[in-house]
Amino acid sequence: MTSRMLEMTWQKFGEKMRNGAVVILPLGSTEAHGLHLPLGVDVITSTGFAELLAGEINGVMAPPLVYGYKGETGGGPIYTGSIELNAVTLINLVHDVLEELVADGAKKIFIMNGHYENEMFLLEAMDLITRKYPDVKIVESAWWDQVDDELIEQIFDEVPFPGWTVEHAAIAETSLTMYFRPDLVHMDRFVEEEQIRVLNYHVSPLKREIYPSRGAPSTSRSASRKKGELMVGKIMQGFLKVVKEEFR
Repeated sequence: MTSRMLEMTWQKFGEKMRNGAVVILPLGSTEAHGLHLPLGVDVITSTGFAELLAGEINGVMAPPLVYGYKGETGGGPIYTGSIELNAVTLINLVHDVLEELVADGAKKIFIMNGHYENEMFLLEAMDLITRKYPDVKIVESAWWDQVDDELIEQIFDEVPFPGWTVEHAAIAETSLTMYFRPDLVHMDRFVEEEQIRVLNYHVSPLKREIYPSRGAPSTSRSASRKKGELMVGKIMQGFLKVVKEEFR
C-alpha cells in the first residue's frame, strides 16, 4: 500500500487524517552538487527518508517541495540550475502548505528537511501555524541531525570530517545518493577541488571567489553505497525515536 499522498485518492487521504496519521513533508532545494551529482540531491535524500519513515509508521508522505533558500557554500546562485527562493517566499510557501494540511485534518506533521539553509525559515512557518492552531504539533528534522559522533567516524574514515557547513556534494551526500538513486551518481566525473575558505562573517554581494569552481566544496573521494546504507539505517533509528517521542 502506497504512503505517497500523490498516489492516494482524496477519500483515502481523508481516512488517514481521521485516523491520526503523521504527515511527512519532504523539502530540499534545486541546486548544484558538483559535477558528479544531480541538482536534486537535497530532494532525493529528504524524499527517500520521508518515504521510508512513512512506511515504518503507516504515515503519509506529502508531495515534496523542491525549491529552497539560497545556498551559501557549493550550491549558490553562481551555478547554472540553482533555483533559489527568498526567505519570505519560502516561509509563505511552507506556511500555506502546512495550513492546507491542517485544514484537511492533519494534527501531526513531520517536516523532513534536506537543505541546510532552509531550517530557520521552516521554524518560522511552523511557529506561525502552531500559534494559530494550538492542537497541531509539527516536528522538523534533517538527516544530519540524526548523525552521531560514532557514525561520523565510520563515514569519514579516510577523510577528516569538514563540518556540515561545507559537507556539500561530498562524502555523506554522495553516499546517500548512491543508496537512494545510484543511477544518478557519476563518480567518473568527480574532480578533486581544494576545500573552500569559510568566512567567519557574511557579505553582500556574494564573493564569487569563495565558491568552488565546480560546486563541491569538500571531497567525495571515499563515498560509497555501503556508507549510504549504513547512514540510512542509523538515521532511520533516530527518526523513529523522534516520532515515538513526539507523536505518541
